[in-house]
Amino acid sequence: QVQLVESGGGLVQAGGSLRLSCAASGRTFSNSVMGWFRQRPGKEREFVAAVRWSADITYYGDSVKGRFTISRDNAKNTVYLQMNSLKPEDTAVYYCAGRRFGYSRDVGAYDYWGQGTQVTVSS
Repeated sequence: QVQLVESGGGLVQAGGSLRLSCAASGRTFSNSVMGWFRQRPGKEREFVAAVRWSADITYYGDSVKGRFTISRDNAKNTVYLQMNSLKPEDTAVYYCAGRRFGYSRDVGAYDYWGQGTQVTVSS
């Protein structure tokens, strides 16, 4: 089993930055992918970004490309989401997720989920 714990959410003004962290414990897989998703009020959960554990390959949703950066620290089993130039529409609960094999943007394709962390961007 894999446990994921997010941290780093909070309240920030528009234009500001936040960095989310996701600490993974338990078994990990060399071909696994770690992702960030978010769920805005009244909306379905959507893909934000993903990174492969074994290679520096990243993927981004269109709405965050150029503003958010996903990275990983294999030694710490931690994935980060650096969020810059935040907008009020980025307000959401952000979830860390893990998939054992291969990349996907689909919520249903991920095997493990954290509890979520709230990000609120004020205008």
